[in-house]
Amino acid sequence: MIDIHCHILPGIDDGAKNMDESLTMAREAVKEGIHSIIATPHLNNQYDNRRLSILEKVEELNQSLQEANIDLKVLPGQEPRIFGEILNDFENGDIQTLNDSQYLFIEFPSSHVPRYTEKLLFDIQVKGLTPIIVHPERNAELMERPEVLYNLVEKGALTQVTASSLCGYFGKKIKNFSIQLIEANQTHFIASDAHNVVNRTFKMEEAFDFLDLKFGTDYVYLFKENAELLIEKKNIIREMPVQIKKKKKFLLF
Repeated sequence: MIDIHCHILPGIDDGAKNMDESLTMAREAVKEGIHSIIATPHLNNQYDNRRLSILEKVEELNQSLQEANIDLKVLPGQEPRIFGEILNDFENGDIQTLNDSQYLFIEFPSSHVPRYTEKLLFDIQVKGLTPIIVHPERNAELMERPEVLYNLVEKGALTQVTASSLCGYFGKKIKNFSIQLIEANQTHFIASDAHNVVNRTFKMEEAFDFLDLKFGTDYVYLFKENAELLIEKKNIIREMPVQIKKKKKFLLF
């Protein structure tokens, strides 16, 4: 199994605090059946993780994994919070795509989707990159107005749902929206977004068990294969998205 979203690099964001914590996370990942992880440290107002420093940290962690005899491979990635100059920073060599592929993570603020999003995601695609919107199921505006996400996916953006969301660890509302996104072909990856082994751990095995039970084995294969295709820098499998129908609210008199 491949995890394409994880905060396992030591001491650079709100994930693993030090190398010991990184190795603890790595052991937990291997227990879940994960053999490769894309390390995706934050790039936002709080954490300034640029491409070259990420590559150094990835190399350092892989060395430590080897020395500790942990059978896990860490690959470079990044989780940039959406900002208007992201393509300028990409040109300057500061943005790290997922395993140096054409796939680029984009994180929205948790409360809303910025007005310039559609134009920026279009420009990213014109550049030959494919944006992957991370954890859309936890975005307040998208939960309230699912047509906004449909419009972005229909225009070529991909999305990634968090394993813990699907398992209900962020609450029932987020779990239900995650299920709706899968039903509507509006998500293409399931990943951990793990930060530690205490309250933000992997839950990948649990999520795939749930997926198998709810949707069947074909969906398990689809999401696992898409992660493999991504790290191989190939085109992923995507079905035609459909709109999520909002339930009508009835007023009681």
